[in-house]
Amino acid sequence: MAISSNVRRALLCLRQTLNSTARPYYQTSNAVAPLRSHLGSVSRCFSDTQSFDIDLSNEENKRRTFNRLLYRSRQRGFLELDLVLGSWVEQHISSMDETRIKALVDVLDLENPDLWQWLTGQEQPPEAVNSNPVFSAVRDKVMNNLHSHSAPETRALPGQPWVRGWDDVKKGQDSPISGNQ
Repeated sequence: MAISSNVRRALLCLRQTLNSTARPYYQTSNAVAPLRSHLGSVSRCFSDTQSFDIDLSNEENKRRTFNRLLYRSRQRGFLELDLVLGSWVEQHISSMDETRIKALVDVLDLENPDLWQWLTGQEQPPEAVNSNPVFSAVRDKVMNNLHSHSAPETRALPGQPWVRGWDDVKKGQDSPISGNQ
């Protein structure tokens, strides 16, 4: 049985990570940092954009690529991103050229918490992410939805973390009628 090159590369990277000379996470004073470095090196093996073949030469390859990207955008494990990215990709993928598909792959390779904070304006994204046309389009959609469906006084200032929950209700004379909806 033949092993694909992506699986072989992932297994080799995993073996290198497990055989590294770094101390185990339980022997350090900061137990999380070494574990994160190990997990980061494993995730770099899987998030290599060169391993994702973008072949739009015929209809079957185009269909497979679109389905794979649509699945990745809907199944991130972060409900808000599943909904936002999944619906955006579903609406726009059929009109995307190879350059924009590569930009989409770059967005899909970003970590969920960072991507969500950048899309909602809680943090400023790095310039490389900010210049990505797909990221900009998705961020514009998210910000337009926030501006049209939620009261500004229920949101944190740009660059500030959100501190209130979605179901907060403040009962006061100058407070909004409902929470962050």
